[in-house]
Amino acid sequence: MTGLSVEPTPIPGLLVVTLPVHRDDRGWFKENWQREKMVALGLPDFGPVQNNMSFNARRGATRGIHAEPWDKFVSVATGRVFAAWVDLREGATFGATFSVELGPETAVFVPRGVGNAYQALEDGTLYSYLVNDHWRPGLPYTAVHLADETAAIAWPIPLDSAGVEVSEKDRTNPRLAEVEPVPPRRTLVLGGHGQLGRELSRVFPDAEVIDHAHLDLTDPDALAKWPWHGYDVILNAAAYTAVDRAETPEGRRDCWAANAGVPAALARIADRHGITLVHYSTDYVFDGTETPGGHTEDDPMAPLGVYGQAKAAGDLAVTGADRHYVLRTSWVIGEGNNFVRTMRRLAADGVSPSVVCDQVGRLTFTTELARATRHLLAAKAPYGVYNVTNAGDHQSWADVAAEVFELSGRDAADVTPVTTEEYEAGRTGIAPRPRFSVLSLDRIRATGFVPTDATEALKAYLSDE
Repeated sequence: MTGLSVEPTPIPGLLVVTLPVHRDDRGWFKENWQREKMVALGLPDFGPVQNNMSFNARRGATRGIHAEPWDKFVSVATGRVFAAWVDLREGATFGATFSVELGPETAVFVPRGVGNAYQALEDGTLYSYLVNDHWRPGLPYTAVHLADETAAIAWPIPLDSAGVEVSEKDRTNPRLAEVEPVPPRRTLVLGGHGQLGRELSRVFPDAEVIDHAHLDLTDPDALAKWPWHGYDVILNAAAYTAVDRAETPEGRRDCWAANAGVPAALARIADRHGITLVHYSTDYVFDGTETPGGHTEDDPMAPLGVYGQAKAAGDLAVTGADRHYVLRTSWVIGEGNNFVRTMRRLAADGVSPSVVCDQVGRLTFTTELARATRHLLAAKAPYGVYNVTNAGDHQSWADVAAEVFELSGRDAADVTPVTTEEYEAGRTGIAPRPRFSVLSLDRIRATGFVPTDATEALKAYLSDE
């Protein structure tokens, strides 16, 4: 009996696993799949959801070469199998091959996009494979001919020998030169037409970008039908942001559906399909109590209004997913209607506005949020919650307005600071806002990310307008 081990192969991600087999007069026993031990030795934690069995009655039965759209863990229950793989993924290793004989003591982890083939070396061969997505009838996948001259697989039993059984479908698979390589799993941007979604689409140019017109995230049937197996990252920039309207009966329902229900559904989907979920949150999950150094990611949430309550619920749901990043931010400025553009327009129109001076925080430009997103994913930072804003001293809304006026050629004194109570006097339907929205940036700085100063970002933003 040998010890459990995991060894690489010439095909990236294809791993050979040696399994300890315990034998006695009754036969043998093995731990065919042992997540904790195998992951500790380098096997991906791929989250299998289905176990399939393939039985070959006679020696020589040959299947393949198939690259189904999932990862799999293949092992033999009875008999012996010659197994061969061809890398059908885009990239420098396209066409690379590897083969090994499988018995009860050997298993193989096969990553998505690598074509696999099996030839029974004994009568009554039975092998199993765990997969991390559910099989569906008619599911298309990439395949290559068993006798492809480029792959040149050295079948122990020649394919033209008597007794070698090959399905009609496998006899008509294309040659390697005709195969379109399997593309990598993609990034999906949800809420693609919002301020943040637009910037994410620029920073992730290969991502698929969709909005409500493509997929109703609140519709369970639509979510169930979406081809999630084609993605490895979801960037959820979709949200209900009408803070005041959220306080109305209809707005409350819509807000909870979008900001709590959707993140919970996406967290379940991410776990089922092994997807990394990036979700964007807000300072509104806090009650605005001043905290030295700013709110940390671990501060207890205490939202004041419906919007903040729903976002807090969404945060909790997303943190339940195995692979998640929650980017908590404040005072977001990007492409579209926002506070900075409003102040710039008022300055140009000769208006002298009254602006709240007792709500303080930091601006967050969508360029900063998107840059932080890419950094966390590229750095493979620990999953969890991260505060992300631009850096620098905190400001009030009146301070920001005055700065915009100065940068627009107006006198900062043309902005009149007022308290929240003064601003809201005579107005109705205004949701409560946190007075203190400063977020500590220590955690994301610890990953190597250097936040950009808010004033410098504001100057760059206005110079591009």
